[in-house]
Amino acid sequence: MVARARKEPGRMPKDNELGCCRVESVISIDDRGQMVLPKDIRKKAGIAAGDKLAVISMEKNGNICCISLVKIKELEQMVKGLLGPVMKEIVAK
Repeated sequence: MVARARKEPGRMPKDNELGCCRVESVISIDDRGQMVLPKDIRKKAGIAAGDKLAVISMEKNGNICCISLVKIKELEQMVKGLLGPVMKEIVAK
């Protein structure tokens, strides 16, 4: 997860507001493909039962190298922040 910046809807955090990347935990995938996010990670990230998370992958040389989880509510705000000004400009024309 990305470190939390000030909560302003649609605002992307600046580079100096992001925390350093670090290994928070090591998890295993079971034979059904399931994994468990440790309780302390869920608590720090504010993830509760029933929350929806988007799985975002990044590729390098054709292989997925990074997987991020983003709460849907936060993803919605990011999309609104990025597309809102563009959509207003298109509608105004």
